[in-house]
Order: sequence, then C-alpha cells, then structure tokens
Amino acid sequence: MSETNTTFHNPVIPGFHPDPSVCRVGEDYYLACSSFEYFPGVPLFHSRDLVHWTRIGNVLDRPDQLRLPLDSPSSGGIYAPTLRHHDGRFWLIVTNVSGDGNLLFTTTDPAGPWSGPIRLPDVHGIDPDLAWDEDDTCWCTTAGVAQVPIDPHTGRTLGPQRRIWSGTPGAKAPEAPHLYRIGEYWYLLIAEGGTERCHSVSVARSRTPDGPFEPCPANPVLTHRGTEHPIQNTGHADLVQGPDGSWWMVLLGVRPGGGSPGWHVLGRETFLVPVDWVDGWPVAGALSPEAPAPPWPLRPGPAVPVRDDFDENELAAHWVSVRHRPPEDCTTKERPGRLTLRARGGSLDEPDVTFVGRRQQHPACRVRAHLDPSRGEGGLAVRLDESHHYTVEAAPGQVRVRARIGPLTGVVASREAPAGPVVLRIEVTPVDAGYDARSGPDTVSLGFENPEGGFVELASLDGRYLSTEVAGGFTGRVIGLFASAGSVDIDWYDYEPLGS
Repeated sequence: MSETNTTFHNPVIPGFHPDPSVCRVGEDYYLACSSFEYFPGVPLFHSRDLVHWTRIGNVLDRPDQLRLPLDSPSSGGIYAPTLRHHDGRFWLIVTNVSGDGNLLFTTTDPAGPWSGPIRLPDVHGIDPDLAWDEDDTCWCTTAGVAQVPIDPHTGRTLGPQRRIWSGTPGAKAPEAPHLYRIGEYWYLLIAEGGTERCHSVSVARSRTPDGPFEPCPANPVLTHRGTEHPIQNTGHADLVQGPDGSWWMVLLGVRPGGGSPGWHVLGRETFLVPVDWVDGWPVAGALSPEAPAPPWPLRPGPAVPVRDDFDENELAAHWVSVRHRPPEDCTTKERPGRLTLRARGGSLDEPDVTFVGRRQQHPACRVRAHLDPSRGEGGLAVRLDESHHYTVEAAPGQVRVRARIGPLTGVVASREAPAGPVVLRIEVTPVDAGYDARSGPDTVSLGFENPEGGFVELASLDGRYLSTEVAGGFTGRVIGLFASAGSVDIDWYDYEPLGS
C-alpha cells in the first residue's frame, strides 16, 4: 500500500490474534494479543500507522515466564493482556488461567527481553487492566467488573477488591475492562454479551477512577449482533490516541463463512476503527473490510516471510508450539539449514506432541514443506485443538492423511510415495455457499507433490470441522509441522496466500 492510498483493509492483523491491547509511545504503536495454549506467548507487534503491523517478538518467550502444564486444556493458558507505557517502562498484565493466575511483566524495550513474572495472588478475575492516576496510584481492573489498587513493582494489593460496574443490565459476561483518563472524565470501556455473535463494546464514565460510573446512554457503542455484516463477534476493544489528536479503537472480530450458522476458522482477528467524541462519549465509526485510512501517511513495514529455510539458529517469532518447546525436540542446530523435530507425543491427539506452526491468516492459502522421513515419521497439520485437526503424514515410502473430528479419528487415505524426501502440501479453498445453507466455509485438500510435477491430492475435507463453531474454544487454525515417530528433518516451509 503506498502513502497515497486513502483506504486500508481490515483486519489489520489477520488470523488468530484476539483480545488486542494497544499503546502509543511518541509515533510508535505497540500491540499485544492473547495466545492461549501456545508457546511462546503474547505476540507483540509494532506499527507507525496503526494499519501495518510488524511482529517484533513474544512477551513470554521463556519457560520461567510461561508455565503451561500438559494437563492444561486447549483454549486455556494466556488470556487477554493489557499493554501500557508508564514512567519510561512498558507494562503488560495478563492472566494464565492454567495455574499461575494474574501476572505482570515489564521492560524498557518492547522487543525484549521482558522481566520474569510479578505475581498478583490477591487480584482475582481474568482480563486485568492497568491505569495510573495523577497521584501515581496504579488501578487494576478485572472482568466482572472489579477493581483494586496495586503496587505494580511487587504485585501487592493496596486495598480491597470491589465491584465498580456490572455493565448493561441483562447482558452477560462484562469483561475486557480498560480504564482511561480522557479530559475531565475517567472512561471505562468493556466488552459484554459473550465473545460469540452477541459480543459488543460498552462504556461508562466517572469523575474518579474508582467510580461511581455512569453508563453511556447509547450503549453498546459498537456491535454487529443481529446484522448481516461480514465481520461478526465484534468486541474486546482498546482505545488509543494518534499524535494528531485523533482517536482509534482496536478490537477483535471474526469473518464467518459458509452457510448457516456460519463458521469462522481463522480465529478472532484484530480490526481497526476510527472513534469520534460526541457530547463527551466515544462513537465508533463504521467497521468495514475496507475503511478510510488514518490522516497520516501509511508506512508499510517489512513483509512477513512466507518461506522459511531454517537457516537461523533460532526460529522466527511467528512460530508457535503447543504448551512448550523443549530445545532437544525442536532445533535448527542439529543439521545446518534444516529444522529437526524429534517425536515426543505420537500424534496431534496428544498434549505433548512435537509441533511447530504458524497461524493461518488468509481464507485461501497453500502450504508446502520439504520433509525427510528417513529417520522417522511426521508431516503437515492443520490444527485447531487435540480433537480437531487434519494431517498429511510421511513415512518411508508412504504418505497418508488422517482426520480427527471430536471422538472420531482415522486414516482417510494413503498412498505409496517415492522413497526419500517428499514435498507435502495443504491447500485451503473457500466455498461459495450459494443457496445451500449447509455449505461449510472451505475445503482443506491434503497430499504431496509428485517428483515429475503436479499435486497428488489424497483427500479434500470439509473445513467446518476445524472451526470454532464446531470445536468450541477461543483459538483459530495453526498450520505447521510435527513429528510422530523418531525424527524428521524439514528443509523448508512455504506459506502462500491465495487471493485477497
């Protein structure tokens, strides 16, 4: 996108990047997202224009920061960070629902390293927020909506935790609170209605950070519930002011596809919308796939590489694993220019599988990997969780496709393949539902490439079974590499978006 463009495309961070929290330092914006059961945790992005975001790392990239026991469920783990800058430091507060509760991390350089965890054992509730008042009191607000002053350096609470607002009467799940001092008021932004189709953003204000809070008469200030809008489940927002004084909101939403009820497969994504102020209340602009650009030059960052030849000693920041990544089971140091995966769990059904993947970020894509199974078995997988995944797996002289859909699992197809390394391939193709309300959102084709040329498709499977509407939970698809027996070596991995 050139600087002369007057529009931008939503989502601004596509794929499984939910619960965005944003802050600005000078002309630089930083944004963090939830990561749930994946390690490393809390992806961190940088932007100069709110539209183009570059991954600069992960906040939780060491085992001492992120403990995800093997018995922690998928869609457990890390929920809803809040990212703030105060007194020359970056602060990130987050909940690990798989055992450690609310944790606080800090750094002077957002690219890391971040500190070890400061524990907050007396702060209860998920989705914690941080805000400092003019006396430098730090207020921590959590879902519910409850609040307590804390010492952010020690994690000690400085008073009782008390309920300050319950959101709109009758609306469920008041959560994702963010507290701001804007002008003469303190504004409390929350999500409510649940994170499904009734998700919404509401706001209240007070003269003091601890209330009492007056709800906006126009609540919710943003929702797509009950509409035919292509972006649904809109909520969990955060406000940020641009250097020119304009206001913006980042939020999550989904892009459902197929027939009824619609299935979203990429997870909850990060969207951007402008905000105006009317009579002292924020008014969100129209959220659309193509929207007017911010009133400053757009500055595209470096493109995310679609191919990895594994030439570096460490994996790039966009690679994630399930719960942990023991270096002895996943390394680029054993064979130069190769990623070596050593099997731990035998399949994607198991919580300790050796897996490394990247988020699916486009409705249509092609993924290819050059894999050598001469020392074991492994392949490519489209993963939603342990009970919902498709794999194409290579063993010496054979390639097979497996499907796991809830309690059902088995080999869908298999075929002899030439001995030696093989190029495995997965293609995701959206489906035009047309007049058939039963149509799924896409098809997932799995197979391998014939050495003489061409794609040998072993199976084409309905993508709805790898959707949140079928599997439940809060994540999205991750497409990656795994080892199921012995060791496998991967020469390269290529992710190619197809279409828009």
